[in-house]
Amino acid sequence: MGTALPVNSAVKAAGGNGAATRRGARVGAVAFALVVGLGLSSCAATGAWDGDATQNSDSTQNSDSTQSSDATPGGAVTPSGSLPQAAPRTWTEPAAPSTWLEPQEPGAGEPGDTGEPGSTDESGAAQRPGSSATRGPGPAPAPGAVTVAQALEQIPTKGRAPKTGYARDEFGRGWKDPDRNGCDSRNDILGRDLSGKTYKPRTRECVVLTGTLADPYTGGSISFRRGSSTSMAVQIDHVVALSDAWQKGAQKLDADTRLRLANDPLNLLAVDGPTNSRKSDGDAATWLPPRKAYRCEYVARQSAVKLKYGLWMTPAEKAAISRVVASCPAQAIPAV
Repeated sequence: MGTALPVNSAVKAAGGNGAATRRGARVGAVAFALVVGLGLSSCAATGAWDGDATQNSDSTQNSDSTQSSDATPGGAVTPSGSLPQAAPRTWTEPAAPSTWLEPQEPGAGEPGDTGEPGSTDESGAAQRPGSSATRGPGPAPAPGAVTVAQALEQIPTKGRAPKTGYARDEFGRGWKDPDRNGCDSRNDILGRDLSGKTYKPRTRECVVLTGTLADPYTGGSISFRRGSSTSMAVQIDHVVALSDAWQKGAQKLDADTRLRLANDPLNLLAVDGPTNSRKSDGDAATWLPPRKAYRCEYVARQSAVKLKYGLWMTPAEKAAISRVVASCPAQAIPAV
């Protein structure tokens, strides 16, 4: 049988144990509050609360912004006070932008995109800053095509040399057959540019007797009939006049190259005779086709010829061509 403690001793012992219990409870409460506080701070930092994860939804165009999908809703503290459970990380496809379209390739953007921040297209939709869309009117040049503007950058700029020593025969006497197809260049071009053609018998469809020309310089329709008094109604124009070529580098070419230049289909067009006579040996600074709709193609062909044969242009000539292609910046030169 145990010895009974005195009343006062029993009370003191009980009182001591109660105080220890209360101190332990306060320490536990403080520790729990600290743990909960740390959990709440972690949720706020990662954006785990409902609604926070949508703050960057407008930046889905930037692939780096998909990192925000890691902050999924559902990370809040549970009612029991347990620590928040991390939601599984999943990647979701960014929503397609509705206000602008990424250009599919350089130079292939929609008309109206100026590429400046805050700009809009023709429908009023906002454009992406820095877009590389095509500027100005007209279609984009075909892949690999050389525009007139690009050709001008490659063509030297110099003053006109003296005409001393020039003669038509420096480019070969008369029309030749450099492609050896059995037909001279004049008849090759008539066959190319005229419609409804008839040919001289037993010439293997070489010598053109009649046809109709849709004149590129005037826009008119001209009936061609071969004959001493009628053939001059349709003339074969050297787009880069031979005299002009001579004064801008051709005098330094060898005889065979000059002959090819004079008979190259790239440099030849069937045109209205009187209009061609008025052109004479002018370059783009002194003469352009009366039909404005053809001027872009005309200067493109001149640029192609000068680029192909290493001829130069004068400053005034380049300036005139630049003014023409300002209305058709995508105009490409013919293949050289």
